[in-house]
Amino acid sequence: MTKHLKIIDYAVSSLLRRKFKNGAIMAAYIGTVAALASVLFLTRSLQTETTALLQGVPDLIVQRTLGGRHELIPVDYKAGMAGILGIGTITPRYWGYYYDALTKANYTLIGSGGETAPLTMLEGRLPQTPDECAVGAGVAALRHSGRSGQLILVDSRNTGVLFEVSGLFTSESDLLTNDLVVLTDRSLIDFFGYPPGLATDFAVSVPNSSEVQTVAAKIKKLFPDTRPITKRELVRTYDMVFNWRSGMMLTVFSAAVIALCIMAWDKATGISAEEKQEIGILKAIGWDTSDILALKFWEGLIISLTSFLTGVIVAYMHVFFFNASLLAAVLKGWSVLFPAFHLTPSFNSFHLLIMAFLTIIPYIASTVIPTWKTAITDPDSVMRG
Repeated sequence: MTKHLKIIDYAVSSLLRRKFKNGAIMAAYIGTVAALASVLFLTRSLQTETTALLQGVPDLIVQRTLGGRHELIPVDYKAGMAGILGIGTITPRYWGYYYDALTKANYTLIGSGGETAPLTMLEGRLPQTPDECAVGAGVAALRHSGRSGQLILVDSRNTGVLFEVSGLFTSESDLLTNDLVVLTDRSLIDFFGYPPGLATDFAVSVPNSSEVQTVAAKIKKLFPDTRPITKRELVRTYDMVFNWRSGMMLTVFSAAVIALCIMAWDKATGISAEEKQEIGILKAIGWDTSDILALKFWEGLIISLTSFLTGVIVAYMHVFFFNASLLAAVLKGWSVLFPAFHLTPSFNSFHLLIMAFLTIIPYIASTVIPTWKTAITDPDSVMRG
């Protein structure tokens, strides 16, 4: 142990003698690890946040399709679905998307009568009259319509409609409510001009979770033009979206990984004349080949492990302290109205281990292998060049 501690001490002093060269290597190493780890941290956290939020969605969402596209569904379908065993409640929902030309942002308008995920209010209440609305923090900030303020929207008849803001959603629910405007069902139907007797979709509760797929199949058989969507399918879809976007980002950063591999390969092809002379001197004064290999092993481990841990820490701070300001726009996927929320730290240890294995091991190998070739050579030949 004492021997290895002295070797480590010499390895540190040797690295410090070449601080500019090693500093450049570490900077490239840290940048590569930080970029990759940031994508992994952000993707994992968004998946965790989204999965938690989706636990509040209905067990089954029933939509009507026409030509492969989402269409309004007749409210009369509710009576036919009510006869299917295993179904609890069936609630028609009214919602839609609204493009605000003033702020160039898309809002989600939803009727307060349908079942939605639990919405925590900072102050105020959900709308109770046709001229009231509740808004998310993002909408309130863009339109300067805070609590007790007003919101003007242009309906399907190109007429401005004035709503009194009765409630403002908390910042903790920004991921869910940032672009949200809640109206009464009647106000929303009039605003979008929905025909009578039609709803956007149905929210269906199934008390026994093991019967969800069976109920969905029965609904599809009874109403062939419908598309039942289970909560599990919704969660899986969001996971696939985040995985696709993170894969796109990892592909972009693959250039940095390739550069790191080239650097490691260049280091593996040989060592500098100064390092060869140092190895020859160490051999001449009595160091064994195993001692020199241990020295270079510790040098490689110190650089690679320090760079890896620093890169992970930088990525952690970037994602969880600075809200992934450099990557969030790509992975979040919202149009203009980006929610300002704080991600809950969440990461996959297995992914970090894989990344550590693919970065630390090759670098150590690229340090030890050329050293072994030089260490087994006669010291006098090495020092003479």
